[in-house]
Amino acid sequence: MPKFRYVVKDAKGQTVVDTAESYDKSSLIQQLQGQGFFILKVEEEKLSPAKKASLAQGLQKKRKFGHKRIKLDDMLSFSRQLVTMLESGVTLLRSLEVIRSQIESEKFYHVISQITREVERGKSLSEAVNEHPKVFGQFWVSLVEVGEAGGTLPKVLNKLAFYLEQQAAFRSTIFSAIMYPLVLFFICMGAISFFALFVGPRFEDVFQQMNVELPLITKVLLTSFRVIKTNFLKIVVFIAGIIFLFRKYIKTTVGRKHFEKFLFGLPIVGHIIKLIIVERFASQMALLVESGVPILHALDISERLVDNLTCAKIISEIKESVRQGELLASPMIKSGFFPSMATQMITVGEETGELSKMLNHVAKFYLNTVETFMKRLGTMIEPFMLVFMGGVIGIIVLAMFLPMFNMSQLGGAGGG
Repeated sequence: MPKFRYVVKDAKGQTVVDTAESYDKSSLIQQLQGQGFFILKVEEEKLSPAKKASLAQGLQKKRKFGHKRIKLDDMLSFSRQLVTMLESGVTLLRSLEVIRSQIESEKFYHVISQITREVERGKSLSEAVNEHPKVFGQFWVSLVEVGEAGGTLPKVLNKLAFYLEQQAAFRSTIFSAIMYPLVLFFICMGAISFFALFVGPRFEDVFQQMNVELPLITKVLLTSFRVIKTNFLKIVVFIAGIIFLFRKYIKTTVGRKHFEKFLFGLPIVGHIIKLIIVERFASQMALLVESGVPILHALDISERLVDNLTCAKIISEIKESVRQGELLASPMIKSGFFPSMATQMITVGEETGELSKMLNHVAKFYLNTVETFMKRLGTMIEPFMLVFMGGVIGIIVLAMFLPMFNMSQLGGAGGG
């Protein structure tokens, strides 16, 4: 936080000279006036570049960051704080300095520190963020450029922050719907592994000592446990190898296309994945067009942001058709990828000159559709997973204790 030297007069007319820290000069003046002082002079104490760098380095060493990676929440918080400070009249440089002091991500702290230094040297915000493409992609750069050119940077950043909030809520809904069934599944697999490695062998030793005839279900289960225990490391390595090779394969262009084709071909799930991609495309295009980005440039950005090779190729074809003079809806209809409702609304938007508005409606419609489906899916999968987990544990318990029940019955019959 910058330090200011001020000269004021108090209520008795005495001159007071002191220093104080504040976000900016206007904030300090308001604070002093609120205390009843008459302002004579307020000026910032300038630090040399070497002293400023040394001070920043010292503060960085003392700081404790919440995490290292850059999360969506970090980007959302940055955009919201920047909007608030710029709308309050705080300068861009001072806003960046204040935001930097509150960042929780260590990596993001370094990025914002570099951007702050570039802005301090005279670069625009769009030029500064453009030097960090892995953090601020072309989507951010284009919107900031439009905001700076039109003098509407706070307004554009406000739209961007709203978009990020929507995407964060959307991801949270999908994550919540999938997470609970996954947790139950891994608990079930953990229980099976525990029985196979520790409980099963103990029961097997007991049954061998008692020399009892085992039911078929017990024999099959104990044999399975024996195989798992004997080859446990091999099984883990094999599964890890399959996952590694699969991830490596889908990183290739051919592998990615095959995997996407497989996902789109899945019943119900494939349709929902397609709707998620359509929602992302529509929401990004809506924000870009509404902010004043030319349609061809917006399509070019969406092509790189869509994160799906199949859709990216279709967007590339749409872009070429638009470049040749066609309207946006015509090549979208020809592609067969986009639902008819989406293409019809975009057609209306182009005819009425309300393209960004219609794209927003399309995005909201499919966002609500996917969220509703994911909530229902989570509700349906949860009892299924509970039944599956209970069934597996029940079969294991039955197989382990069935021989003992048989022995007790034989013992009771012999005693009679």
